[in-house]
Amino acid sequence: MRVLMVSANTEQVSIPVLPLGLACVSAAIQDSGHEIHVVNLMEPRHVDRLLIPAIEAFVPDIIGISVRNIDDQNRDAPDFLLSRTKPVIEECRRRSNALIVLGGAGYSIFAESALDYLGADFGIQGEGEWAMCELLARMEKNAPLDGLNGLWRPGKGLAAPPFQNRQMDTYPMPLPGVHLSAGPYGKDHDLMVPFQTRRGCPMNCSYCSTPAIEGRHMRSRAPETAVDNLRRFSDSGFDRFFFVDNTFNLPGSYAAALCDQIVEAGLEITWQGIIYPAGLHESLAEKMARAGCRFVGLGFESADEQVLSAMNKTYGKKEIRLASEILYRHGIQRMGFLLLGGPGETRQSVRQSIAFAESLELEAVKLTAGIRIYPATPLADIARQKGFIAPDASLLKPVFYLEPGLDGWLQDTVKKAVSRNTGWMN
Repeated sequence: MRVLMVSANTEQVSIPVLPLGLACVSAAIQDSGHEIHVVNLMEPRHVDRLLIPAIEAFVPDIIGISVRNIDDQNRDAPDFLLSRTKPVIEECRRRSNALIVLGGAGYSIFAESALDYLGADFGIQGEGEWAMCELLARMEKNAPLDGLNGLWRPGKGLAAPPFQNRQMDTYPMPLPGVHLSAGPYGKDHDLMVPFQTRRGCPMNCSYCSTPAIEGRHMRSRAPETAVDNLRRFSDSGFDRFFFVDNTFNLPGSYAAALCDQIVEAGLEITWQGIIYPAGLHESLAEKMARAGCRFVGLGFESADEQVLSAMNKTYGKKEIRLASEILYRHGIQRMGFLLLGGPGETRQSVRQSIAFAESLELEAVKLTAGIRIYPATPLADIARQKGFIAPDASLLKPVFYLEPGLDGWLQDTVKKAVSRNTGWMN
């Protein structure tokens, strides 16, 4: 079958984001014997410049649309990004009779409500490599779709729970220039290639949507397989990478083996990743630096023990400070994250968290006032119990948790903290 794969994301916070999930699914579809064409709508003008010509020239049987972002998580002036995806689907309807299948991280969080809102024919929740290929296989045979894991159908709901336990090495990796490319930006643009070695997160952070996307069971690619693919991108001219693994340093043994493989391969690359404050050891940070790590996101969220406990975190201020100091000693720049306003937050805890973050002297800090509520999370359960949201709220349109008594004061406090600290942002 002829499958047109479209990344509908046009949101650019600081740099264009390459669609890794779409690339992974595209690689699996092609590996299954189907013909693919990939379109990345990195800017709104690309609908006319790239999408329409692709539909007319390729004449697809199926159009897969990846939905990365639902909104921008800005409580004060939320931008509902899904409204920008709807015209993309409408354009596909006008230009083609192909069936439209939704997927992607953002879609997986709101599988039923996003499918209803966008009016597509199908949706695939969770990992799309197996499910999309199975959908295509059944369509070719005109076979029933009942029991297809991860498949959503309008008016029929979920056919079967999504697969979230498959080992990553069972799927082909995306190739540079074929499934993942810089497109109209070119290799010289300030682009980082997203790269994933692990999926799933065993943590139970109260606000996190990862379980709906990847599940809780962590799976990884063999380090040598991952590095072989890194080499392909490096040989194609890409030398900056973002490891999008939920927590690069967990498990530490895998992270260390991966870094060793990068060093042994002699790859001249630089990269960044996300670090969980607990479980970072000196030896791992040293290996990370030798392997090209130059910057990490250190998401400690708060410095108040009660707030951290409500978020189901397994660390405290001691672990946060230690991780920050270890990274600094090895020349790895740090961006801290404060997620303020959640359950148990008070004015005192906010002041404490900001003062603690200032004491770490990080290169950058991102502060968020109010926490986006995602379905099927402990935070959503708390919000329902407190009557902040209705029992049947879909949460597709952005809704935020903010402890009573903080509204207004918290936003002003965050702005003052940003104004007096270089490298801080909100």
